[in-house]
Amino acid sequence: MTGLAPTKVPGGRGELVLYLDYDGVMHHEDVWWHPRRGPYIKAPGCYTLFQHTQVLVDALEPYPNMKIVLSTSWVRHYTFSKAAKRLPPPLQQRVIGATFHTEMHEGNFVATPRGLQVWADVLRRQPRDWLAIDDDCLHWPAWCREKLVWTHDELGISEPRVLAELKTKLALMHAKGNTP
Repeated sequence: MTGLAPTKVPGGRGELVLYLDYDGVMHHEDVWWHPRRGPYIKAPGCYTLFQHTQVLVDALEPYPNMKIVLSTSWVRHYTFSKAAKRLPPPLQQRVIGATFHTEMHEGNFVATPRGLQVWADVLRRQPRDWLAIDDDCLHWPAWCREKLVWTHDELGISEPRVLAELKTKLALMHAKGNTP
């Protein structure tokens, strides 16, 4: 007996996985929190939280087996289940986990760049193939950069170049993932 707790096998092993950030992806990146109002966007203009969710629903529609892993700070701030519930049902039902989980040391996780957080989860989860959507492009390992769809801080995935890249990478990943 080793005295170590059994490691829970995460979902997504051998599957196609999309790592999803929220701020700067699903809505404007300038999100704040207020004790009474909760999260809100402070940027001027007509931005709303999760305003781009339908864009992602539509982009993923051709790929019903694509799973989602949350790679957003919302999981640490609001818990995994509350963060997942912010998504509409078509996306919620795809969510299988998060890069941050309760067995981790939060300080070490926060000090780790986003790209390395995602890569550590890829190693743990072992998907067949994966893609990440994030507005943070700093410190991604070179071997992960082709898997990143870098979004526009304000327009998120709705920016035409970003959406075109996302659709192209999803199609390539799906084609490669379904090859025997």
